Amino acid sequence: MALGAAGCLRIDPVHQMMNAEWIDLSHDFDEHTIYWPTNKPFKKDTVFYGQTEKGYFYASFIYSAEEHGGTHFDAPLHFGNPNSKTVEQIGLRQLMGPGVVVNVSEKALKNRDYLIGISDLLEWESANGRMPDRGIVLLYTGYSRFWPDPLKYTGTELTGSEAVPFLHFPGLDPEAARWLVGNRNINAVGLDTPSIDYGQSADFMAHRILCDAGITIYENLTNLELLPPGGSFIIALPMKIKGGSGAPLRIIAMLP
Repeated sequence: MALGAAGCLRIDPVHQMMNAEWIDLSHDFDEHTIYWPTNKPFKKDTVFYGQTEKGYFYASFIYSAEEHGGTHFDAPLHFGNPNSKTVEQIGLRQLMGPGVVVNVSEKALKNRDYLIGISDLLEWESANGRMPDRGIVLLYTGYSRFWPDPLKYTGTELTGSEAVPFLHFPGLDPEAARWLVGNRNINAVGLDTPSIDYGQSADFMAHRILCDAGITIYENLTNLELLPPGGSFIIALPMKIKGGSGAPLRIIAMLP
């Protein structure tokens, strides 16, 4: 901290960030990364690894992946409309904000089809005050502990379209999504399951409501149990894919 012009203590943001505790909310990407059952999995191959003819070490790899898998970002285009924003069109200020961690793990771990409702959001506010403007709402279900076991995490080990009827994991109630859009000024919603819509959703209405409102979505997060209910600061930087509907995401939290 330093003294400002009026003699008041002024927080040095660079010093604060350099000395803060940071938490990584992203899973690694590898052959075990969980993707939607109908999507192709992450693949990494070696271009070169070892000593070159000139005597120095060199490593290079090639990877392929669908936008929506592992810890990833949904742009409004994903379930919005043809004019919705794509990944690279999201402003930097929408990619960061104060963290709001709504802990529903006790309920969600007892009910794989749990829908996170308006009552859960209001319960958070009764304990912590009104959600901050431009906040990032993170829904902690506890399902990250099952990663990367597809059966425990998603409800099925099947792949392809035949797996979809067997998906069971918690998600956001569309009415709660509608309440957030209509009553709070938020930047994003994220959670530690494969989808913002619960596994048995057939219409992906939570996606549609949030994307129509220009709100971004983060899926397959981890380490949410390490964050306080409020006071953290979230930075979520997706791969900047031009025209993309989503992208792999590196998301971090600065603790108060």
